[in-house]
Amino acid sequence: MRLADLLTFSLHALSANRFRTFLTALGLVIGNASVILVVTISLTSEELILDQIRAIGSNMVYAQYEAGTNTTAPVSADFVKFADVEAVRKQFGDRIIAATGVMVNYDRIRLDGKDQDIAVIGSDDQYIHVRNLVLLSGRFMDAGEVLYRQKVAMITEKLALRMFGSQVNSIGQTIKIRDLQFTVIGTFKERTESFGLSELAAETVLIPITVMRYYVAAERIDPMYVQAISPEEVEPLTRDIQTLLESRHRAGARYKVENLGSILGAAKSISLILRIVLVFISAIALLISGIGIMNIMLVTVTERTREIGIRMSIGASRRAVMQQFLIEAVLISVSGGLVGILIGISIPITAQYFAEGIDIPIAPLSVIVAFGVSVAVGLGFGLLPASRASKLNPTEALRYE
Repeated sequence: MRLADLLTFSLHALSANRFRTFLTALGLVIGNASVILVVTISLTSEELILDQIRAIGSNMVYAQYEAGTNTTAPVSADFVKFADVEAVRKQFGDRIIAATGVMVNYDRIRLDGKDQDIAVIGSDDQYIHVRNLVLLSGRFMDAGEVLYRQKVAMITEKLALRMFGSQVNSIGQTIKIRDLQFTVIGTFKERTESFGLSELAAETVLIPITVMRYYVAAERIDPMYVQAISPEEVEPLTRDIQTLLESRHRAGARYKVENLGSILGAAKSISLILRIVLVFISAIALLISGIGIMNIMLVTVTERTREIGIRMSIGASRRAVMQQFLIEAVLISVSGGLVGILIGISIPITAQYFAEGIDIPIAPLSVIVAFGVSVAVGLGFGLLPASRASKLNPTEALRYE
């Protein structure tokens, strides 16, 4: 029997019980849509998390003094100095985009009628770029203001709102830090909120590091930030900065030099585990739908026993009977799978119109896998009912009521 005839018979048989066919295919619709949505959600969340981590500082290496050995007491000479930052710039100039140092102190500033401790950070013009900060109003401090120890300041978004009511109103205002008047030249925020886990708090003042040196008893850069020129340079640069710091200070002093690679690696691992778990859950839905197809096809074989007997008595081969029932099972699974794929693709595409700024990637592999699984489910779970139909005895089938 020709394939076209088999398809015609199969479609006619399925259309005779349309509602049952629809319910049988519904499991594949849900399963395939789930597979595509699960992969899409996991890819989107992974990219979102990684983008948030990268936004803290692109290709960033950070270094700070850790401790001395048991036999040497820590002294101020062990601390990372601004001279170390200059050495990094000079020695690795062709491998980095920028290098900067941070000095942190605190001062009491009057807010809402009360004196409160506010973080005061000393850095230079390269800090803004290495830490990937967002300028909200005004401008960043420049190299000249750092070099000539100008009394200028930048403040965070929240502090600007509390002190002056808005970002724009804060520009040109003065704030008093350690009995000196500083002119506010700009307001900023972190591109990705670090929630106080970095040196930047919600309410922070940023001033030139050359001025900050006069406020502290011992010069201590904590941390030093270095932005590598490319992702490939991050790891070797991390090792080289470690070697440089150890060579510039006395033996026994230890320095912590790290990058965001371990954090990015952990985020990728968590995302992969989450994706595997969600795909496994979707696979259960596909398995259940496959069992449903097999159950319905077994019932169909029983209901159509007399039909099978008539077809065999007029010359249909066992192979043709088996092919017909196998094609019916595949048609149910593939049709349900295709509808599920369309739903799985349409939801992310539609969601992109409502989620501005978020790219929702659809993995072509997930679509291919979903379609392949649909065919496999139809073949795998339709094989037993088709085999049972082909093995019926024509004489006994004709007597079946």
